[in-house]
Amino acid sequence: MTTETDSFPRRHARTQRFTLGAPRSFTVAPDGSRVVFLRSASGTDRANALWVLDTEEGTERIAADPRALLGGSEEHLSPEERARRERSREGGAGIVSYATDAAVELASFALSGRLFTAELRAGTARELPVAGPVIDPRPSPDGRHIAYVVGGALRVVGAEGADDRALAAPDGDHVTYGMAEFIAAEEMGRSRGFWWSPESDRLLVARVDDTPVERWWISDPAHPEQEPSRVAYPAAGTANAEVRLFVIGLDGVRTEVSWDRARYPYLARVHWSQAGAPLLLVQARDQRSQLILAVDPDTGATRMVHADEDPTWLDLFPGVPCWSPSGQLVRITDEGGARRLAVGERPLTGPQLHLRAVLDVSDDDVLVSASAGEEAAEPEIGEVHVYRVNELGVERVSQEPGVHSAVRAGDVTVLVSATPDQPGSRVRVLRDGKPTATVPSYAEDPGMSPRVTLTHGGARRIPCAVLMPRDYAGDGPLPVLMDPYGGPHGPRVLAAHNPHLTSQWFADQGFAVVVADGRGTPGRSPGWEKAVHHDFTLSLDDQVEALHDLATSHPLDLSRVAIRGWSYGGYLAALAVLRRPDVFHAGIAGAPVTDWRLYDTHYTERYLGDPGAHPETYAKSSLVTEDGLSGPAQPHRPLMIVHGLADDNVVVAHALRLSSALLAAGRPHEVLPLSGVTHMTPQEQVAENLLLLQVDFLKRSLGLTG
Repeated sequence: MTTETDSFPRRHARTQRFTLGAPRSFTVAPDGSRVVFLRSASGTDRANALWVLDTEEGTERIAADPRALLGGSEEHLSPEERARRERSREGGAGIVSYATDAAVELASFALSGRLFTAELRAGTARELPVAGPVIDPRPSPDGRHIAYVVGGALRVVGAEGADDRALAAPDGDHVTYGMAEFIAAEEMGRSRGFWWSPESDRLLVARVDDTPVERWWISDPAHPEQEPSRVAYPAAGTANAEVRLFVIGLDGVRTEVSWDRARYPYLARVHWSQAGAPLLLVQARDQRSQLILAVDPDTGATRMVHADEDPTWLDLFPGVPCWSPSGQLVRITDEGGARRLAVGERPLTGPQLHLRAVLDVSDDDVLVSASAGEEAAEPEIGEVHVYRVNELGVERVSQEPGVHSAVRAGDVTVLVSATPDQPGSRVRVLRDGKPTATVPSYAEDPGMSPRVTLTHGGARRIPCAVLMPRDYAGDGPLPVLMDPYGGPHGPRVLAAHNPHLTSQWFADQGFAVVVADGRGTPGRSPGWEKAVHHDFTLSLDDQVEALHDLATSHPLDLSRVAIRGWSYGGYLAALAVLRRPDVFHAGIAGAPVTDWRLYDTHYTERYLGDPGAHPETYAKSSLVTEDGLSGPAQPHRPLMIVHGLADDNVVVAHALRLSSALLAAGRPHEVLPLSGVTHMTPQEQVAENLLLLQVDFLKRSLGLTG
């Protein structure tokens, strides 16, 4: 018999969306003999351990157990480490990240601010006696040294624990060495601030000066005795941190890397391998032009390897730019209306594929992640596959329908596959393309399978997922819940099992749930993604188009339509009830951006431009302006606003300004403040009750109670 504590919301929260216990963060040894990964002991255990799989024998062993290393004591995280985890949306504990030497024989990691190393062949781990709190420790390629950051200083210590010293110490009150600035970690996908040379004798080190950045205060009103946190937040149109780059030798000698930082202030990517000189990808602030530069590490001089321009914006992609082993430049580029892989100056893919990331580059081919392009013969809705690409053609590595990713070194590939018919992900180890081992998952089974139909909606063929109650027998139309993210970087219509679990739970409460990935969401074509340039409201237009078209083929009651979402989805939900009350009858806006002038530079200016030069785009896309509500519509529709008071990404000022504007306009609404909660909601009780309160609000607002 299922008790209340066994409810889906409680299990969903306790298991962190059924991700705990699943293996992740794979590294393959160059000789293919070992696969290193993280995994916790069960589906409710947050503490990840470091594991090693012997690919020849198919056996696993623990290389580092966080509980043993800490002697049973609790973890203590520094504010800097908490901020790093917030940027990466890391909700786990124990060993949440690690780095290895080139041979994948030595790993280093921070645990409770202390520095540890693990001998991966022997399976032993030990602590190095350095002062903490340690952040982002990384072995040199030869395994003889560990570089790490503490107190904004970059330090290096011998792998045996001797000769600990600072290579670069802060030379200002707001200066750090070796750490990524806020927008690099939050928006550029660059979480690192230092890179070892292949010869292990020097490093490229980022120097970040936050002095020009506006200071914001994040407080917890539930604890007035605590001081607020002071954060440097670069809101749209305001100053960014100043980022410089140095080559620093193990002898402490430093050489500054020179490029036109005034024209290209964003340091987006750094690549340093044996195949060539260090590569930098630097972007202009408007993100319409960028340079790939090669660095002379002896002089700091740079030369241009490639330049890109785009009238809309230039995207950043994982894994590129980089050198191939033969010294050719590997990059992803938008050309001819398609997102292509280019090696040297030659595109190797066409409009049939929409490139997402470069996973590995070998002498023979490039391993990539891609979805079907707009000119694919049979585009698969929500599928992402792994492909081998070379001058002879394209070969798909992943076969079954689903969402796939991979890590590779030499002839060993770790293929991670999420499919619609199985919970979680399946991890297979392939040698020369043939399965040789699997990595088991300890994640809990959700106990339900989504009743989901992947389809297209509207004339634009918007990718959609429609979920019906599992016990629905076709007896009449159902009230509708739109459940989108609907914006850049966040596809929700995926050919996989677990991404639809929460939507299915809402469907089982008596709704037909519709998820639509309209223009602006990734995975189709550059033109599809860039259609929202200077106008985020197109996201709402596509939700409406998909809804109305799906109602012609599904039992949707258009007289009772609600919408819910978080972050961009929260913005979209609030926009829906304010701008289109003729369509939407209730909304739940979780952590919504309500005034885009309060969101960060790199994200917001990419899509809406400089607020000083384009105030009209901000007024059109925002919910709140200086005059109050942006384009209020009648009639009023019920709106619940949910926001974490500790959110340093979408600060609670967004929710408060919207609430004030609604109050001034005489519009009833509900505000649910979450004390101590950031942009994530990892707290089990909070996450569970949030789902329950949302269902209650939706049923009340749509007249489904009683």
